[in-house]
Amino acid sequence: MKHIYQLVLVSLIIVSCSGDKKNSVESVLENGDLKTLREKRGALVNEQQALNDQIKLLDAKIKTMDTTKNVPLITTFKANPEVFNHVLELQGNVTTKDLLTITPEYNGILTNVYVREGQKVRKGQLLAKVDDGGLSQQVAQLQIQAELARTTFERQKRLWDQNIGSEIQYLQAKSAYESQQEAVNQLNRQIAKTTVRAPFSGTIDDVITEQGSVVAAGQTPLMRIVNLDNMFIETEVPERYVADVTVGKSVKVDLPILGKTIDTEVRQVSDFINPANRTFTAEIPIPNKNNTVKPNLTARLKINDYTNENALLIPQSVISENAEGEQYVYVVNNKGSDGIGKAKRVIVETGRQQGDVIEILSGLEEGAEIISEGARSVRDGQSVEVITYNGIEDEN
Repeated sequence: MKHIYQLVLVSLIIVSCSGDKKNSVESVLENGDLKTLREKRGALVNEQQALNDQIKLLDAKIKTMDTTKNVPLITTFKANPEVFNHVLELQGNVTTKDLLTITPEYNGILTNVYVREGQKVRKGQLLAKVDDGGLSQQVAQLQIQAELARTTFERQKRLWDQNIGSEIQYLQAKSAYESQQEAVNQLNRQIAKTTVRAPFSGTIDDVITEQGSVVAAGQTPLMRIVNLDNMFIETEVPERYVADVTVGKSVKVDLPILGKTIDTEVRQVSDFINPANRTFTAEIPIPNKNNTVKPNLTARLKINDYTNENALLIPQSVISENAEGEQYVYVVNNKGSDGIGKAKRVIVETGRQQGDVIEILSGLEEGAEIISEGARSVRDGQSVEVITYNGIEDEN
């Protein structure tokens, strides 16, 4: 078509140049006669109309002979195998097993608090003391009685070893001594409950009850201790993933508040499915060398629940569905050097989706040329032309 218009333009130039110079536009303009000007314009208009009629005839003939005029333009991409790591996206909360609010084991007055907030403590370190209510004096008295019972028992034992005295006297002395010793031990255990010691090494996060307050065993919170070395995330996983989310699966943890991303793996999954929400719990450890991760932070998790080392992935947008519910795509076959080929509809079976791509399980061969732009406007068996950019096909 481009060449035809060029020929017409050349013809106009030749016609305008080959006429009598007296009747040329330049001559008529120089003459300046109105009648001559009008006659020249009328002649040119008639020539233009004749050329337009000839152009229409040429266009009609070209339309009947050009088989590529109505071929839709498309872009394509190749279906090549690649590694597909599907992830399950969940949310969870950061926590630690070494987080405890300490309560006393004995009723009384909190006489001493030996630590302050932010102080690091060791396991077993003395943290606070509750008044024993006179138990120490009772122990002193019982120890005197126990010492007398011990002396009596030892003397009776020496006599019994020499076959002096009766067996019943020996047994009575032994029983009295053991009874007094057990009474002392029992009272010492009661006194031990008046001291509050660290259950594990960590940091005193908060001192809740002040010195001098009356406290109740198992009820009054004294202080909170935390250890940030053993942090983990606990999340609830829908039961349909019970076979996919297992111990050892890789996890990418995003902590948006801290702007940190951590690579870790599933450490533990529960064997119990909660009947209320049909979920099970998974535990994901996270390192915390600088103690920047705090309990109750919100975390976003991407758990790798499925991997295909040789997957064919295509955009979800190129897939259509027929009346029978089958999914299909269009591929280009028999493409010539001019980029023109035949569109073929191919029924496919899809797998898992990740973002805007989906896994193809069957129906497509490796290296198939799939129609991308224009896929919605082509028909099965239709001729199509693959658009090229600087000689390079669009590979998406």
